[in-house]
This record gives sequence, C-alpha cells and structure tokens, in this order.
Amino acid sequence: MLEVRALNAWYGKSHILHGVDLDVRAGEIVSLLGRNGVGRSTTVKAIMGQVAAKGAVRFQGEELVGRKTHQIARKGLGYVPEDRAIFRDLTVRQNLALGCKPGKAAGGFGEAQAFELFPRLAERASVPGGVLSGGEQQMLTLCRTLMGDPKLVMIDEPTEGLAPKLVQQVAGFLDAVRKRGIPILLVEQKLDIALDISERVYVLGHGKVVFEGTPADLRARADIRKEWLEV
Repeated sequence: MLEVRALNAWYGKSHILHGVDLDVRAGEIVSLLGRNGVGRSTTVKAIMGQVAAKGAVRFQGEELVGRKTHQIARKGLGYVPEDRAIFRDLTVRQNLALGCKPGKAAGGFGEAQAFELFPRLAERASVPGGVLSGGEQQMLTLCRTLMGDPKLVMIDEPTEGLAPKLVQQVAGFLDAVRKRGIPILLVEQKLDIALDISERVYVLGHGKVVFEGTPADLRARADIRKEWLEV
C-alpha cells in the first residue's frame, strides 16, 4: 500500500534522511525503530508532506511527494503526531467529531467504536480535552484519526510517557486497528511492544535504514540491537 524509495528530507540546511526505503503492506503493523534523533519522526513527517523531501512516496500507486499535507490526508493516509495535537478547549466528543470526513459512509469507525475501545473516553465525553491526562489525550487523538476512516495510519510514539497499564491498552488498540484491516506504520521507542505487535521492523541509524526484517530476525541480532537501539 505504501512504498517509500530513496527518501531524503531536510530541516532547513540540515540533511536528515539519506535515501530511506520502506514498505507497508495491507494488513501489517510495521515498526520504525531507532534511537532519538535518527530520523524516525522525520520519516513520517516527510511522507505526510510536512518537511522538505525528495524521492518517491507512493500510496496505493499514487505519488505523494510534492503534495500538501491536506491533499495527502484526503488520499486516506492518517497521521497521529507525537504531540497529540488535540483541541484543548473542545470536549472529547467535539474533538472526535472534527476527525470525521464530509460524506463519511455509514458503518465506518465512529464515536461508538471509540467509546467501546476506550471506555474512559465515554466517561469523559463532555470534558474539555485540555484537562485530560496524557494517556486520555493519547486515546483521544488515536480515535480522532480513525474517525476519518483512513486506509493506512502512521502513529508517532503512542506510548511515550504512559503508565504500563495504558501502554498495554494502546498496544491492544493498535492490534484492534489492524484487525479492522487498517495497516499501521508505527514509530515506537519501546522495543518489546514493537516486536510483540509488528509483522516487520525497520531500524534507522544516521538517517538510513540499517536493518529490515521480522521481529524474530531482530531478536536474533544482538549486534544490531546493541549498535543501533540499546542505550
């Protein structure tokens, strides 16, 4: 579904990505791993048209490089940023409503499904987003993205700063999304979670892919984990 080839990206004059290649196929969770600062978040931002990029990004066969972010989103590519980006003065229910596409078909992901996956959101439905806990805000932004019925979702660090119980909830949520037939490109710092739920993983180092394989492949490569992942 998503094919990235020779992707280069810049922040101003700083060259961050150096020829990244990756694929996300139908029905997969694919994790993008690496230490902080190696270009993981830049990769998803470049795919989403948020940073200057060159190379090829094809989504369902259509080239995305050069398109604006809102045009890319309309193609069915969902994006959950690391900073969550909720509307703090709007309620949970209003935040969810803003994720809906005009003319959305019946039977897709909606408020009822969000509240079923995360009952805590149902309890807080009339509460402004700004007073939610960090974990509740993460639940909200994940569900708001699905309200637009994306065909593929990119999620940046969804478990960052969450308590262990909420980390497991988010992992369960990602598996539920996959079971709905929506593939995921996941940027994740917690190696155990990524290896447990992913079909394939990529490891970035210095803006390049230094490893590609299955979770079992990576578990067997202590040298890769030591050089590129472990602190």
